[in-house]
Formats: sequence, C-alpha cells, structure tokens
Amino acid sequence: MSVLEMKVPSPGESITEVEIATWLVKDGDYVEKDQPIAEVDSDKATLELPAEESGIITLKAEEGDVVQVGQVVCLIDRDAAKPAGGAAPAAETPKQEEAPKAAEPVKQEAPKPAAPTQTYATGAPSPAAKKILDEKGIDASQVSGSGRDGRISKSDAELAAVPAMGGNSLTATGSRSTTTTKLSVLRRKIAQRLVSVKNETAMLTTFNEVDMSEIFRLRKQYKEEFAQKHGVGLGFMSFFTKAVTRALQMYPDVNASIDGDFKVNYDFCDISIAVSGPKGLMVPVLRNAENMSFSSVEANIKDLAVKVRDGKITVDEMTGGTFTITNGGTFGSMLSTPIINPPQSAILGMHNIIQRPVAVDGQVVIRPMMYVAMSYDHRIIDGKESVGFLVAVKEAIDNPVEILMGGDERKGLGL
Repeated sequence: MSVLEMKVPSPGESITEVEIATWLVKDGDYVEKDQPIAEVDSDKATLELPAEESGIITLKAEEGDVVQVGQVVCLIDRDAAKPAGGAAPAAETPKQEEAPKAAEPVKQEAPKPAAPTQTYATGAPSPAAKKILDEKGIDASQVSGSGRDGRISKSDAELAAVPAMGGNSLTATGSRSTTTTKLSVLRRKIAQRLVSVKNETAMLTTFNEVDMSEIFRLRKQYKEEFAQKHGVGLGFMSFFTKAVTRALQMYPDVNASIDGDFKVNYDFCDISIAVSGPKGLMVPVLRNAENMSFSSVEANIKDLAVKVRDGKITVDEMTGGTFTITNGGTFGSMLSTPIINPPQSAILGMHNIIQRPVAVDGQVVIRPMMYVAMSYDHRIIDGKESVGFLVAVKEAIDNPVEILMGGDERKGLGL
C-alpha cells in the first residue's frame, strides 16, 4: 500500500505553527488531488490546505488542534480505488447491508451505541480535558467542544469557567445558557497586536472634515466612461489613496517606523487597505501606490478585496505596508479613533458621508461631508506633522482636480 504523509506546509516566513480551523472532508473520504481538504489558521491569515494526491484520507489531527509546520496531519492511500459516485469506501458497505438481516436480539441491542452518541453530541472530553474538568469540578455536559463532532479538547477545558455563584435562579424567566468558543489563531494574534499597540505606542488622534462635493461630481460625470474604459468602477478609495501618497511625500516622518533606537524612513508608499472578510479584518497592501493611476488603484483594490472575501489572500500580500487606510463609513461609523497597524506609525480613518449644513463664502449650504481621523505614534510624529498631513489630505479631497489631476480631470482619470 502506497501511503502519502501530508505535512503542514509553511504559510510564510516566521510562521511556525497553525491551527486546524475546519476539516472540509471526513475520515475515510476519497479526495482528489488539489481538492481543498482543510482550512488552517495562522497568526496572519486563513489558508486552504489542498490534497497532494488522490486517494482515501485518514485524518491525524482534530479541528482546533495547533500543529507545527512540517507535522503530519493526514494520510492519503494512493492505491485506493475511487468509489462509484463518490460514495464512502466499499469496505464499509457490507456493514450497512448486514444490519437489516440481523436477528431480533441484535435489533434490541442497537440502542446501546446511542449512549456514546448522546454523550458525543454534547461533547466527549479527551483524557487530558477530562482531568482538567474534574479538577475544576465542571460537568462535561456544560462545556461546548470545538473539536471534531463536538469533542472537548484540552484547550476547551482550560477555557471553561467555573459556574458563577450567587443570583436567585427563581427570578430568572428567560434563557440563561452560554456558549464558549475558542478564538482562532488569527483573532488571538489580532487581539495581542491591538493590546500591544495601546501599551507600547504614544498614540494620539487628530481629526478634520472633508467636502466630498467634487468627488461626487467627478464620479457622477465620468463613472460610465471610466468603467467602460478601465473595467472597474471609480470609487472613493482611489481618491483617498492618491491624496495619502501625496501627503506622505510631503511629510516623510509619517511614512516611517521605529526600529529600536532608530527611525526607518521609506521612500516608497506601500498602502495597506483594510478589508472586512469572513475571518475578520485583513489589510492587503498596494505596493508603490505613489506610482499608480486612479484605475490601477481601483483594479488592485478590487482584486485584493475579492481574494480576502474568498479566502484566497496570501501572507505575502498582507505583509509590509508603510501606512494604512480604513473605511468605517461602509458600516455607518460617523467618527472613530482607528488603531495603528504596527510597525507602521500612522493610520487614516474614513467615515460615513452625511449631507450637512456648512458655511461657504459666508453662506450656509448643504454639502456631503465626511469626518476623517488620523491616529499616529507621537514618539516619531510630532503634532505639526500629523496636523499638516491631515490638512494636506483634506486639501486634495476638497479640490481633487487641481491637486490630484493637475487641472485636467479627463487626463487625470485616464480618459
């Protein structure tokens, strides 16, 4: 029998372990070469694990297990024949056919396997998990297992909390159930990074507002022609990306990071664009965005966003970045203080657009306005630079034709 040992490949540099998030196949299934068989979480992304060969698969790790890069997680029997119609292996079929022919006593004994099945539904603890639960005095039936078929793993037992004391249950009239689920490796890493930013940086936020009137006009006037020529829509992100790269070149300390006792300045603008995906917020990077046209920015953002939402984004595509743009306005946020994406030193937060009365040349007029916020590390960026940077962004958004397009809107949009 020719058996292939499938090992966890390295998702990227510096990643030494991953977590089995979901098995997409069952033990004993026949899998085709390159068929996705599992989703694995690293501290940077969720990736699919494809089958290296075709054959019958035997799983060697459970969902929720943390495994090292290079560790065997499943076996594939390459000599096994593919079952007709993709059914379970033929060896199991006689067992299913013999059941109806069994004598009456056997039928009466059939409910016996139901006991472990019933226990499994609520989650059967592993030996290590059972020991921890016994020490805590917690009934296994009160713990939600994150392993395969609800199995309670050691980490589930460690996270299980002793039931709170106190409170009069006689006064409770509604459901008081709780659900405990283990955070993914990616979510735990994000949590660690966010806490470290708050603790290790001198983060401040400065605010301003921008008038979106001209951008609205340009999009309305040229959206069809732009889409027809370039194959992508003319969105807000290209204007803000162009405004940011211009401001970064005007204020180079904003496009820098701290490395120990040293400041590292970058002569390129790699812009991280925050994109919401099924596994959380991802920040793919536009490389050398300062050299991109409006259409190039839109096309690259669209491509990266699709990869994030389909779970196809790679670690390399999210590594690096010298400045981040995040748009909470897509979810209805009016104002926020975005958190820096380390090791970067600043981040721009966009918000929702609201028709508001503003004073223009001594007259009150209604304009589409947006609040913008820039959080920055005060250890490396002074107030003068941070305020000047945000004002430069505001100027470019308020007057994109003159500042971002050189006075020629059609040429600036590549039309």
